[in-house]
Amino acid sequence: MRPVLLLGSLLLSLSALAAEPPRAQVLKAARLFDAKTGKVITPGVVVVAEGKVVGVGPKAPVPEGATVVELGDATLLPGFMDAHTHLTVSPGPDWRKDVIDSFQRTIPELTLDALPWARTTLMAGFTTVRNLGAEHFIDVGLRNSIARGTVVGPRILAATSSVSSTGGHCDYGNSWRKGLLAADSSPGVADGPDALRARVRENFKYGADLIKVCATGGVMSLNADADAPQFTQAELDAVVDEAHSRRRKVAAHAHGAEGAKRAIRAGVDSIEHGTLMDDEALDLMKRKGTWYVPTAFAFNGIQELAAQGKLPPATVVKLQTVAVRREQVLRKAIAIGVRIAFGTDAGVFAHGRNAEEFAALVSFGMTPAEALRTATVHAAELLGVSDRLGTLEPGKLADVVAVPGNPLQDIRATEKVFFVMKEGVIHRNDAVPSTPAPR
Repeated sequence: MRPVLLLGSLLLSLSALAAEPPRAQVLKAARLFDAKTGKVITPGVVVVAEGKVVGVGPKAPVPEGATVVELGDATLLPGFMDAHTHLTVSPGPDWRKDVIDSFQRTIPELTLDALPWARTTLMAGFTTVRNLGAEHFIDVGLRNSIARGTVVGPRILAATSSVSSTGGHCDYGNSWRKGLLAADSSPGVADGPDALRARVRENFKYGADLIKVCATGGVMSLNADADAPQFTQAELDAVVDEAHSRRRKVAAHAHGAEGAKRAIRAGVDSIEHGTLMDDEALDLMKRKGTWYVPTAFAFNGIQELAAQGKLPPATVVKLQTVAVRREQVLRKAIAIGVRIAFGTDAGVFAHGRNAEEFAALVSFGMTPAEALRTATVHAAELLGVSDRLGTLEPGKLADVVAVPGNPLQDIRATEKVFFVMKEGVIHRNDAVPSTPAPR
């Protein structure tokens, strides 16, 4: 083996060893958030060994030689989950330049661009995300590299290319002159039930964990109105049936009422955004148990970009059309008990601001405890990972974050995460250094 290759292999081996969690750790803080009950308990104690939670509470047995991590006047919580991210994109200072850059950069460059966004997301306390749409299977590669430990970031469930109709919200050839692009349509574009089934199968073939389908127009795309449905009922039925037959879930981007209702009737697992849904759609979601991922803070993030002149004029107009109705929809969903999971649409705005979604949910009528549950037990159920994530219980993976003070008294404490553990590995600790447990 060449010396350079031998050195590279050695460095990778050392990196992997460095990422291994210590044998046992005891996390101590003033309090702990019990995501099952929505209550804070005191004191907060979590015992971790071999990447899993092995004990919770002051009476939990502590393995000999465990390291004690003292976090002080803080609250321990399960690692946060974001059910709607776009880790492979982020807005730049000029939307026109973003478009040109996307054509000039190679796929390896686009992949490398995503690495700091993934790290930033993890450091903000989000140990698991659902990435809803990425070109060139970059999200699959990122997911696999993070799982191997060669890249630092959150655990990823990847949707790969979003499934879209021709000219739909997720057809990124929109607004371009025909023949100008190498591919006039995005990889996820198909029309008709059979063609859509083939597209779903292809996504799974190349590594998708779930399917994202764009059931209506959108705010950020240069195509039809945000409330316009973009698939027939038969087409959506085919997408959901094909995914569910393979025991995979479907997330539906949907702003307008009619497109959302078609998606709900088809049996999608979640509606994303839902800004213009009517009461019939919300009642249907409640009856069928469809999850709602409102991405409430995304509107604020996009508004900021609009105010700075960083969006196309047509997008600004669309933004205004959903401004009032989105608040009414979310308030009604909360009031009638529609199941809500946490999602931000991060990537539409800057990564790392995900936790601002908590305060947005509270501003629309949710209690701080319920807001925290959307990013823990509720998100875990939607993502299908409740058996190993979502609560701090023995046997679960040791994904733990800490925030200062009590988030039930100040929900914005979630924006000040200072400790992040993922599967027993501490990725961030701004508190006092750890000490060995007394024997």
